[in-house]
Amino acid sequence: MRGIITIILAAGKGTRMKSSKPKVLHEVCGKPIISYVLDIASAVSSLKTYVVVGHKADVVKDFLGKGVCIVEQKRLLGTADAVRSAEKLLKGYNGDILLLCGDTPLLNKSIIKKLVRGHQRKGAVCSILTSYIDNPSGYGRIIRNTIGNVIAIREEKDASCEEKKIKEINVGVYCVNSKRLFEALADVKINKKKREFYLTDVIEIFISQGLDVQTIETSDPVEGMGINTREDLAEAERIMRLRILRGFMLAGVTIVDPSTTYIGADVKIGQDTVIRPFTFIENNVRIGKNCVIGPFCRLRPGTRIGNDVSIGNFTEVSRTKISPKTKMMHFSYLGDSVVGTGVNIGAGTITANYDGKNKNVTHIGDGAFIGCDSVLIAPVKIGRNAITGAGSVVTRGRDVSANNVVVGVPAKVVGKRKD
Repeated sequence: MRGIITIILAAGKGTRMKSSKPKVLHEVCGKPIISYVLDIASAVSSLKTYVVVGHKADVVKDFLGKGVCIVEQKRLLGTADAVRSAEKLLKGYNGDILLLCGDTPLLNKSIIKKLVRGHQRKGAVCSILTSYIDNPSGYGRIIRNTIGNVIAIREEKDASCEEKKIKEINVGVYCVNSKRLFEALADVKINKKKREFYLTDVIEIFISQGLDVQTIETSDPVEGMGINTREDLAEAERIMRLRILRGFMLAGVTIVDPSTTYIGADVKIGQDTVIRPFTFIENNVRIGKNCVIGPFCRLRPGTRIGNDVSIGNFTEVSRTKISPKTKMMHFSYLGDSVVGTGVNIGAGTITANYDGKNKNVTHIGDGAFIGCDSVLIAPVKIGRNAITGAGSVVTRGRDVSANNVVVGVPAKVVGKRKD
């Protein structure tokens, strides 16, 4: 696959979202919509990626950072105008451009790679991703001639009654020659109904010039689903969640009840781990092999769990490292903690990590036994093989040395643990 440049269109207002947040920054499975599209650009080894921003441009720019080139569409005059905004930056480039919409998180990397490879192999001026759906309402239709060649893309508002019956739709992904694209964009006329310049009009211009336009069909019609409403967002969340769960199951993770399990988009889980029902695992969580998680468990960002760990019902873990063979079975919270190997966390244990200003760290050494209803007020250290008695409150800075047994409020040393 030859080098390619990607342009992502992310300038729209997203008015139907009824939100103060830019549409492309709404999240699907804990990950902003546009991040999924940026992943596509990375998957095709894009030489450079341009993101066209417009509505709330500064907010989108702040999120994107320095990893991409920002192009600002000064006036929101449609998709053709958005692409044209990048023309000066691509002056002298005569290779291929991959055009993507910033609100399509369900695109599959493999079908986009197939589109690009097919485009480059056939030497077409433009290749379009299409799909057949039973209810094409709202989508642009692929118009073909009597021998099946593409001759136009007709937006629904401009389609005739017969054209609206067509079930082949434009997904909104194009691979196109840069030089020919910008030449055609110069000839695009403003649409009188919407007062916008349609990117899809370049197809008819290419055809009128005798240039070859190809299509590649995706068998999964949801891939091109754009997020325009909160209902769309919820549907994309449902589809993506099932994809994530299916991926883990195929990789050797047991998901006892997928319908009650949530796992974020960038979570990693080792083989032979079992995820029990009503478990919520957020992004930036790593879980080792042979673990048992849940039911009714929440793992928050920054959690790192080693191999052979058991985390049971009504538990929560946040920004915490748990080493192998540790057990935390019931009604407990660990936040900002470092937990050693072979530790037992008794029911009702709480690490009091927040003092009103700062999040503080609790260290629990290898082999420690934390009794039921213990409260560990951070910053504090529980030594190797130490024991806290049931109901103990270990106060801030009153570290418990290795092998010591402490009980009470505040906890005091009452003896040594025998090996």
